[in-house]
Amino acid sequence: MIKRKKGMAGAALAMLLMAAGCSSNADTTAGDEGEQKQDSYVVGVTQIVEHPSLDEAYKGFQAALKDKGLDVEYDVQIAQGDMNNNQTIAQNFVGDGVDLIFANSTPSALGALNATKDIPIVFTSVTDPIGAGLVKSFEEPGANITGTTDTHPEAIPNTIKFIDKYEEGTKIGMIFNSGEQNSVAQIDMVKEAVKGTDLKVVEAPVSTSAEVKQAAESLIGNADVIYIITDNTVVSALESVIKVASDEDIPLYVGELDSVKRGGFAAYGFNYYDIGYQTGEMAASILTGDKKSADIPVQYPDKLKLLINKKAAEDMGVKLLPEWDKEAEYAE
Repeated sequence: MIKRKKGMAGAALAMLLMAAGCSSNADTTAGDEGEQKQDSYVVGVTQIVEHPSLDEAYKGFQAALKDKGLDVEYDVQIAQGDMNNNQTIAQNFVGDGVDLIFANSTPSALGALNATKDIPIVFTSVTDPIGAGLVKSFEEPGANITGTTDTHPEAIPNTIKFIDKYEEGTKIGMIFNSGEQNSVAQIDMVKEAVKGTDLKVVEAPVSTSAEVKQAAESLIGNADVIYIITDNTVVSALESVIKVASDEDIPLYVGELDSVKRGGFAAYGFNYYDIGYQTGEMAASILTGDKKSADIPVQYPDKLKLLINKKAAEDMGVKLLPEWDKEAEYAE
């Protein structure tokens, strides 16, 4: 079931569209980037699921457009993890003639790009935009799409180095949705990062969030630590993994700072609000006609830091070391 949120009442939207049809201040045709400025804009927001990281990215996106002084109405639709819903949402935005699509996740961006080659698309929370087929390159993304990636080049390598240095065991349990291209790409990065160490990856693939708890339980006795990457399916059910890790004294490493705050032990990450804000700045320049999507390179997150949850460390039997104080920030 598609979850739909409206930034304004339906009647207000109807009046806006009527005004657009008869006003002398005519709106730019959807997809005609950079032709003329408008008094207001309609942005379609497509998000594959609801979880704190994606929600924070959307908040950052809104904040950037507000800071740019743009009058924006948001049509927010959540696919609830359903790929059919995901594609329908994108097609609805095309039918409605929105001015821009904000795609918050890899599946959301793919759905939008499959639906239109005309309406500008900006994405965030995408791990591997080239591998997913969203862009040709970071420097020259393509005709109507650009955005930000949620993979900092050093995040996974730093996490593996930390595990290799400070954990006694060698088996890293990884729960991920094997149907998510961004997740598969990250698993491959982890496998590359463990080369030259004694660490081994133990895979526990899932298809839906309902399978996450069982996958976590399957790692009991088979993994010395658990590492949850930025997988939307698993992160949306993270509490079930946190419970298993806490009950069984298995350190839980995660791929984003919001997941540390929820109860993960540690992550090298960044604030999703920040990459959402970066994406919003891109969207503002496209909506106002200052730039076209094709002219804006895909961007990495600006900041990376180590965050450790003290309570989670205690719950998972991890002894905090004084030497971590030089690098880490702590959540209580």
